[in-house]
Amino acid sequence: MSTKQRGLIDPSTVFTAGISNGEFGLPDHMIPVMARGEGCRLWDRDGKEYLDFSMGWGSCLVGHARPEVVEAVMMQAPMGSNFAYLNEHVLELATEIQRVSPAARRLRFCASGTEATMYCQRIARGFTGKNKILKFEGAYHGANEAGVTSLFASGKVPFPTPELTSAGTPFAAESLLVAPYNDLDAVTEIITEHSGTIAAVLAEPLQRCTPPKPGFLEGLRRVCDEQGVLLIFDEVVTGFRLAYGGAQEYYGVVPDLVAYGKALGGGYPIGVFGGREDIMEMVNEHRIGGDDYVWMASTLGGNPISTAAAAATLSVFRQDGTYTRLHHLGEYLRTGLRGVLRDHQLTAQVIGDGPLAQIVFSSDPVFDYRSTKKGDSAKGRAMMLGLFERGVFLNPMGTKLYLSLAHDEAACDDLCDRVSDTLQLL
Repeated sequence: MSTKQRGLIDPSTVFTAGISNGEFGLPDHMIPVMARGEGCRLWDRDGKEYLDFSMGWGSCLVGHARPEVVEAVMMQAPMGSNFAYLNEHVLELATEIQRVSPAARRLRFCASGTEATMYCQRIARGFTGKNKILKFEGAYHGANEAGVTSLFASGKVPFPTPELTSAGTPFAAESLLVAPYNDLDAVTEIITEHSGTIAAVLAEPLQRCTPPKPGFLEGLRRVCDEQGVLLIFDEVVTGFRLAYGGAQEYYGVVPDLVAYGKALGGGYPIGVFGGREDIMEMVNEHRIGGDDYVWMASTLGGNPISTAAAAATLSVFRQDGTYTRLHHLGEYLRTGLRGVLRDHQLTAQVIGDGPLAQIVFSSDPVFDYRSTKKGDSAKGRAMMLGLFERGVFLNPMGTKLYLSLAHDEAACDDLCDRVSDTLQLL
């Protein structure tokens, strides 16, 4: 049945190329319009069912329409959706985050992970009086300038020069430095040489699906302390996913500032950032008008709908066996995918940790962005499009697979079967 016959709007008439909220890049003939989600599955408006391994780009770690989250939202909705001010849910949530996050001695709420990482950078600059942020090549920190610079880098620009991989970000060339992830010697050299201008190092502790080498995060913490540079952990992905205490608990390294989002909201929009008391004092409104004040405000930050959903989400994460289950599922899926690749005699590997997995079509060790980039990206893209056509919902522009508490071994086996079918045709 055509779109006109259904009497529905054709998405190609209202969206630009890609027909999504960004990044999916699907061919026009493959674009679905989603109608509902439950557990680890989605259904489009034509009734087609999808096995979901995107899970709202990782925001639905508890699964779609998790009953505890739905109930919390339904109880709050009749009482108001946003006051742009303190409420009981935000206070409850802040107290629990402080309990499990050593870095978050003081907190502020915003509406997304993008905002949270942006505010961490701004506060670091304000606190130190220095203007540059050091990020790692290939790392994504949301849609702010640091997040989209050197994101899809060519690999031809020498470190620490940033590569502008998004138009409209000219100031990033002057405000950022870039280093190779997992290369402590190179990072130490860059920080030491530029310590007078670097306000902070911004890092995903687990960069995309690439784990840190033993000692890398500890060494990063040490050199930041030695050179008077702040350390920011972008825990938008790792927060509440690798462990209840996030990457800080999982790796045992505590940053000066930390940003959260995604899984915290249980599928609802949320952002949180926090840090040491003396650093977070920079956003104290009593300082307005002085040169020691960092502007921060958020219309939707800490709204009672999102914070009620987040409090319910954390109650799910606190249930016995949650992280044992998530790590088991991740290892089960990665093992299954390795078996499929081996059966098809393909030169590839599966990386990741916790409930995350990524296939890289390369035989070389993967430890940073450039080693990942050596993989056959065209084959990866073809596989992802093939999976999408076979009813697996994921982002065909990338290769990160998100698991959730709603997945089980049968869902992982189902994905592996569809991967095998897809590879058979490639």
